[in-house]
Formats: sequence, structure tokens, C-alpha cells
Amino acid sequence: MTVAIYPGSFDPVTNGHRDIIERASRVFDKVVVSVLENPRKQPMFTIEERVEMLKMITNSYENVEVDSFQGLLIDYAKQKNSNIVVKGLRAMSDFEFEFQMALINRKLDSRLETMFMMTNNRYSYVSSSIVKEIGSYGGDICELVPNEVYNIIMRRLRQERDA
Repeated sequence: MTVAIYPGSFDPVTNGHRDIIERASRVFDKVVVSVLENPRKQPMFTIEERVEMLKMITNSYENVEVDSFQGLLIDYAKQKNSNIVVKGLRAMSDFEFEFQMALINRKLDSRLETMFMMTNNRYSYVSSSIVKEIGSYGGDICELVPNEVYNIIMRRLRQERDA
């Protein structure tokens, strides 16, 4: 069984993330979508909230599991019996960062392969940061995030705006 890990912050999950999850689920026997606890970022949603939102948008995929982790990706991959990491790319700037991460992960564990998936061009401009910025100013994000989590994201954005 080929198990791939799709790690990320997913703060919040976007239609671009969903696109990568859907496509990866067709390529690999199992996809573990895993929320990374990144101490360098100040998340809008807790790990538990992000996991729950991801479960909401992936419940129709039988071969997709949602999880979270902290620490090194190589250790997590071993724990999940995986040697494949899936990363979505929108632009050259994504590639430069993800390429560096892929090389260091491979240096730490030569068995770990990173598979890059180009995002659907409909989502090439969408990022969690953009969603948060547009939403924080009251802009319309309904076409940027999955319908299942739109209200949750909007509620949080309103809370932060009113605080």
C-alpha cells in the first residue's frame, strides 16, 4: 500500500488544498492530510479546529485520513509507514521553498521522496494568508474556501475583526 503524507498548516483550509487532496487521493492508496504544528506561525485556528475542518471536507474520500503532528516530518513519515510527501505548488516562490524542504528532508532520510503537484490554475492565486486578509476586511471568500467550512471561517474572521 502506497501511503502519501500531505502536510501543511491549513490555516484555514482552501479550495486549493481540497484540489490537491482530491487529486492525491486518486494517485495514492492512502493519503494522510496532516496539520503541522508550526511554532513560527500564529494560527487563526487551533490544531483541533483545523483537523475538524479537514475532516469535514474529506469525509467522502475513503482513502483519506486527517491527522496532526509536531516535530520533524521524517519522523512522522516513519510513524505513518510512508516515504512519500505530497506538496502543492502555486508559483515559483512556492517551488523554491518546497524544493529546499524536500532536499533537507531527503538529506535527513534518503528514502523520503517529495512529489510536487501543480495546483489547478483556478486556485493558483489562493493561499490561506490571502483568504485571511480578504476576509478580515469583509471581502467575499466564498469561492476561495470549501462550502462546508465557509461559515466557520467567516465567524472567526468576524470575531477577530470585532476584537
